Amino acid sequence: MRQQKLSTRCGPLALRWCVPSSALARPTGRREGAAGLAQRAATFAAFASHGLLFASWTAHIPQVKVRLGLSDGTLGLALLGAPLGSVLLMLVVARVLPRLGSQRVVQISLLGYCLAGPLVGVAGSFATLFAALFAWGAFQGALDVAMNTQAVTVERAAGRPLMPGFHGSWSIGAFAGAGIGALGVAAGVALAPQLLLLDVPILAVTGLLSLRMLPDADATDSPRGTRRAVIRISGPVLVLGAIAFASMLCEGASADWASVYLRGSIGVGAATAGLGYTAFALAMTLVRLLGNGLLTRFRASRLLPTLAIAATAGFAVGLLADTTALAIAGFACLGAGVALVIPTVNSAAGRLPGISQGTGIAMVSACGWAGFVFGPPIIGGLASASSLTAALGVLPALAACIAVATARARAIASPRAGEANPVPTGHDMHGECADTAGGNR
Repeated sequence: MRQQKLSTRCGPLALRWCVPSSALARPTGRREGAAGLAQRAATFAAFASHGLLFASWTAHIPQVKVRLGLSDGTLGLALLGAPLGSVLLMLVVARVLPRLGSQRVVQISLLGYCLAGPLVGVAGSFATLFAALFAWGAFQGALDVAMNTQAVTVERAAGRPLMPGFHGSWSIGAFAGAGIGALGVAAGVALAPQLLLLDVPILAVTGLLSLRMLPDADATDSPRGTRRAVIRISGPVLVLGAIAFASMLCEGASADWASVYLRGSIGVGAATAGLGYTAFALAMTLVRLLGNGLLTRFRASRLLPTLAIAATAGFAVGLLADTTALAIAGFACLGAGVALVIPTVNSAAGRLPGISQGTGIAMVSACGWAGFVFGPPIIGGLASASSLTAALGVLPALAACIAVATARARAIASPRAGEANPVPTGHDMHGECADTAGGNR
């Protein structure tokens, strides 16, 4: 009876690790439940604000191009400023976030994000537009890493998958932002005033909620700084980064080339051509909103490969069939297939041993952004050498690679989302050990 009692207290027997009794205690009472809800709400708000602000400017891009007299080529170069700023500052945040903490970095980067956005609207030349987008993208990248780090901490505190839902709130914010931007253009509202109007409620709501964010798990879980603010390229980081690169390449290519493919290769009308990426984004949002429950029920190492295989088959059929309905359905399959990849790899990056969770997330996120930036030009170059249909064949091939990688990646397979990394026996001898004999699986 005594052994059974200890096994129940020490959690899953197969883990074979010692834990302090206090770590096994779950929050009880109304006060702790309310605090957990507030912390989740703060993280949801950060993700939604991130997507809302950036997506709200996309409808203004044609007006900015005309106002500054930019060609397609120079506009493309100017637009590179945002992702370049994001990637570069992600690498900086990888070093400083473990010392500052994700709560403080969320607050600083959110303020900078809100203040830098209107500068894009008042830029008067190619150089100032590039600089404004670079600054805006830098704060965007810092906020991206900080809010994902906070999401990992909240997820671990809850003990269950929450990351897909947080990313789903980003998608909802992006949809709302795109709609607000379109309405702003229709009403003749310039970009800078529109962003300033959005800044006020975002800073008031998200800024206030951020006061309830949790201290990072690094600061509370790791004994005497076992996680260090160092950038170390390890095998798990490379694997997770490669998966993120492939997934974001599919997303970036779909965003830039879906309507071009439907319009030019399939021959649909301008209105119908926009349905390709719309189907991709809607499918991605739906799967992310369902993702918390899916990852609770199924292991990521099985769920992600299944979704990626469906994406591979669905998108390949859409390309080969060369019909409007199947092509749009193919983009929907691709969106659903990669929907949970970025939330899962970010959660896994935050659990890597021997490295701060903020550093791990920053490095993997930088790889993902690189895929988003370089994906569309890669597809364009391949299309120039052959055809756009053949070039888009890269996407189901990448989805197949994601299926294999997510099935085999140890960082994704174990531990499950929401669980902390196992602490080696001996770090805390005040707890009780479970399953030292290896029985009762």
